[in-house]
Amino acid sequence: MPSLPHDPDEAREKLEAAGATVSAGNTDHERWRATLGDANAVAYEDTVVVQGARPADIESVLREAGGRVHCYFDGGSRGNPGPAAIGWVLVSGDGIVAEGGERIGETTNNRAEYEALIRGLEAAREYGFDEVEINGDSQLVVKQVRGEWDANDPGMRERRVRARELLSGFEEWSITHVPREVNERADELVNEAFENG
Repeated sequence: MPSLPHDPDEAREKLEAAGATVSAGNTDHERWRATLGDANAVAYEDTVVVQGARPADIESVLREAGGRVHCYFDGGSRGNPGPAAIGWVLVSGDGIVAEGGERIGETTNNRAEYEALIRGLEAAREYGFDEVEINGDSQLVVKQVRGEWDANDPGMRERRVRARELLSGFEEWSITHVPREVNERADELVNEAFENG
């Protein structure tokens, strides 16, 4: 449940201009409530709390566009191929901006890694970041995206093309192979998706 420091009157104007439905607050402390897409917001004196299935629907309107974000991604399958899940986390200087984990059907471990990367990049674009530093524990995905290794499998090539298309929308980007312990939260989200799926 992201909490954004924001002037409530300015936030209300931005949300109304974006087409949000705004209503009165439910308590003396709430200035107003808003709904936009699959997200809801509650405004207090100098903070807007965002919740719902897709907080980015409101956060992308309220946060200043631009800036750098760190994207951590992980994917896994139980069996290869087998039931698969992904996890991704976006972290800025203010902390975790967004994260997600979900089951994605049956696929290979490597394809799941790519799907996690793609979903993380899509989220970074939705939030309006213009620089992304990507971190993942899949050496194969990192080296293929960098162009150091070929992607011989047609499904992997498609996913690499999609990842590179998304990356072309950022002013700057980098992708780094990191140890699993550095990628811990994304890994946890994969496991949670398996447990809850």
